[in-house]
Amino acid sequence: MNDTELLAVLIETLQSIAPEVDGSGLRPDRPLRQQVDLDSMDWLNFLIGLSERLKVSIPEADYRRLVTLADLVAYLQGRMTC
Repeated sequence: MNDTELLAVLIETLQSIAPEVDGSGLRPDRPLRQQVDLDSMDWLNFLIGLSERLKVSIPEADYRRLVTLADLVAYLQGRMTC
């Protein structure tokens, strides 16, 4: 899966948690939670949704590293190739 396809999956998963989110306005370099105003429970559900959808384990210890869309794409690309 290339970065563009992965980004589309991230946005689809995000919109399943927060349907009002407009993915076209998201900046890859800014903290995602601040851009879409997700609380901690929504963020947790988002990460769990990604893990299930992509069949990738995301350990809780790694959550703090996943701040921006760019962070998520790079992290998940690395996890999917392992």
